[in-house]
Amino acid sequence: MCYCLFMDIDLYLQIHFVLLVSRQGKVRLAKWYSAYSQKERAKLIRELSGVILTRAPKLCNFVEWMGLKVVYKRYAGLYFCMCIDQDDNELEILDIIHHYVEILDRYFGSVSLLSLQAYYILDEILIAGELQESSKRVVGRLIDAQDSLVEIAKEQASLVSSIIAQATK
Repeated sequence: MCYCLFMDIDLYLQIHFVLLVSRQGKVRLAKWYSAYSQKERAKLIRELSGVILTRAPKLCNFVEWMGLKVVYKRYAGLYFCMCIDQDDNELEILDIIHHYVEILDRYFGSVSLLSLQAYYILDEILIAGELQESSKRVVGRLIDAQDSLVEIAKEQASLVSSIIAQATK
């Protein structure tokens, strides 16, 4: 079992936002933990995508940007980006990104096959921009429980639809 950096995470580590951006610059996931207007979000995504996508692969994965720090890592065709304060620990964020990617890989089999479920998984790991759950097993159990609830709801909706269809004949 490997030791993860975020086991001793600073309690005041604040993630401002999480972005997953494709190599073509399309946003695949955006989660905001600080207040930004729609206009600010669009500008921020456009500028930050331009900065990260044009960086050489050999450069470090930390960028000082607009008084903040952006930590990013490329997996498959996606850039996983997290924005933090200047004095926060970049290595902790890289570990959180890797943790998230490992859970996505377990759930989807490939990071490139993201869906809306990726938001739910992120919400199990981070709450209000702070690390909530570091255990992959716990997150896996929570995801499985959510999937079970969705299946039960689908079955119940199907049953209700068939009852309504029979009643209206």
